[in-house]
Amino acid sequence: MCIDLRSERLEMLRQRTLSKGKIKSWDNDEFRYLTLKGWAESNRITTHIGRVGYRQGYVLAHETPVIDDGELIVGKYYEGPLSEESAAEFELLKKYGESSAPRIHGQTAHMAVDYEKLLKKGVNGVIDEINGYICKLDATDPEDLEKKDFYESCLRSLNGLLKKAENYSAHAAELAEKCDDVTRKAELVQISENLKNVPANPAKTFWEALQSVHFLTCSMKGLYQWGRPDAYLIEYYRKDIENGTLTKDFAQELINCACLMFNEYICSGLAVGFMVGGRDKDGNDLTNELTYMFLESIRDVSMIYPGIGLCYHSDTPFAIKKLACELLSEGHSHPALFNDETITDGLKYYGLPAEEACNYIHSTCVEITPCCSSAAWVASPYTNMIQLLLDVMGVKENGSEPVEFASMAELKDSYKKYLAERIKNNCISYNRMRINRMHSGGDPLVSCFVNDCLSVGKDIDMGGARYNWIMPSFVGVANLSDAFTVIEELIFKNKELTFAEFAKVLEADFVGYEDIYKRICKLPKYGNDIDVCDCNVEEIGGWIFEETSRYKAYFDSKFIPSLFCWIKHDEFGKETMASPDGRRKGFPLGDGSGPAQGREENGPTASILSSTKWDHKKFIGGIAVNLKFSSANWSEDNINKFISLVDVFMARGGFELQVNSVNLVKLIAARKNPEQYKDLVVRIGGYSDFFVRLSDTMQKEVIARTGHGEIDFSHFTK
Repeated sequence: MCIDLRSERLEMLRQRTLSKGKIKSWDNDEFRYLTLKGWAESNRITTHIGRVGYRQGYVLAHETPVIDDGELIVGKYYEGPLSEESAAEFELLKKYGESSAPRIHGQTAHMAVDYEKLLKKGVNGVIDEINGYICKLDATDPEDLEKKDFYESCLRSLNGLLKKAENYSAHAAELAEKCDDVTRKAELVQISENLKNVPANPAKTFWEALQSVHFLTCSMKGLYQWGRPDAYLIEYYRKDIENGTLTKDFAQELINCACLMFNEYICSGLAVGFMVGGRDKDGNDLTNELTYMFLESIRDVSMIYPGIGLCYHSDTPFAIKKLACELLSEGHSHPALFNDETITDGLKYYGLPAEEACNYIHSTCVEITPCCSSAAWVASPYTNMIQLLLDVMGVKENGSEPVEFASMAELKDSYKKYLAERIKNNCISYNRMRINRMHSGGDPLVSCFVNDCLSVGKDIDMGGARYNWIMPSFVGVANLSDAFTVIEELIFKNKELTFAEFAKVLEADFVGYEDIYKRICKLPKYGNDIDVCDCNVEEIGGWIFEETSRYKAYFDSKFIPSLFCWIKHDEFGKETMASPDGRRKGFPLGDGSGPAQGREENGPTASILSSTKWDHKKFIGGIAVNLKFSSANWSEDNINKFISLVDVFMARGGFELQVNSVNLVKLIAARKNPEQYKDLVVRIGGYSDFFVRLSDTMQKEVIARTGHGEIDFSHFTK
């Protein structure tokens, strides 16, 4: 058992954050007011990208600084009311100016920018870099003129960021002047000094480096990940430890405070964080002191954010594996365990060189994008795989028109053609969004820290990033697989039903057909190491990859598939009638690419064997496999067994493994008395959330997942 060493400061910050409930995030009244005002004031600028840069810089320069008591890392969004004058102006701007702002489509963020560049150069260094590009341009050349407009937009954004840092520094100094507590006064003075240097200049200390990373991340406003902080922060940590200006305990306090801040400016129900561990381009293990400390922050912070991923490989030190598994056994929903070798191989498969393939990030949930160089759109879009089957079968809730198929092969062929048409139409739709975004989007601040935007003179929304993948995700693959098994058994093999009769069963949500429902429940399912079931998933995955790889994404890029769900398994489930796999109307679809909820009957080992019988590396868009264990069954011996289980999963090429270690009694109690379980965190479909903030159906879905006890090794010999 762990000993809770959480500091008084951290506990105070945690409780204050929890007491706020669900925060508004960046999309609040002040942000919308400043955005509209900045856009209105930019009307004399003749280029769209110029106006975007002005607006972005205006917002940053005029945001209200917020520093709460006890914070060591500062920067979050003002959630208070506007002044009377600003509120009146906001109403006018909404009435007369909102319609003139461009409407953009598609996605932002879901990636990590070049934090090492920020820490080494500082914003002033990036400004110098941009001015260097500008001085080489010929404004009479139309292409150079377009680049010049982009660069000037970047300068407006960066100057806004510098002004924001100045405002924060001044606010910290003002708070220090008024503070009577000697210790807190000194902290505020140091915070002010930190922000005088960063992010404007290269970071000099570990505290400054953490502050600079957080400040830029918060200012970009979106689900931006920190990349690999244990790698790019280690030199600052070691230097400060060696010169005696930093202790390990205070460094941990800084890390904890920085990690807690994610929960102050990202609303729940999303996903944001970073990764640790992994290998460098030469295959050397990257574990260092900070790898351990960032993992320890999971225990200390105990919140939904940050979502921390461990890049797990064959040379990951046993002590790191042990720490990760101990954290999971204690009921923490992090770290998620990512297969460094499978992911690196997958990125190489899609054309990345070794030095980039090793530097990836789970862009929010489990989607993989390259650090520093990505404008990928993840989960774009989600596809309800079981609804497609119902469509092909002609089954509808309010009156079916059932289709009778002569064979399983004919059904699958029809399904594959229908899926192919859906994928083609989605590709067209999302390429059209990319075209729209090129003309109406723009994010000059982010572009300053993404390869190759500055070197080619193009904004991230205009094709400046090195990688511009679109990554559709397919939800309910396990349900579809099980549905195929049921249809083959009941309709074709044993002739127990016709398609028309099955349609009536599904329309009735199995009510009145309990014998058929029980029969379906007893049939073998995906997730039990039964080849005849598991091969369906491999076949379905092959269809998905085959069809997505046919098409080219805008900016000469790729469509890359994924099999995870975020919250879409719940949303799709609510709108989907009963399905042939035995799923009842309204219940969530499968929560990842592992077995559907509650269908593992042969233990976790059989489950992971099923989940790894097909090639994961082509699904770099993300694959999530969930396991749930009873919190009562963790012993030292079981932790070691679980490490062996994870090793098998990784050795077999599994993509990502995430664990819920839950107390069923506690989950049920939390449904009855949510106010007593405000900080109860559970893992969902690639992200974590507070259990009491989940929808009713999602709470039931988490409870319904199979909970494993003693880890069974009997399948390892198969």
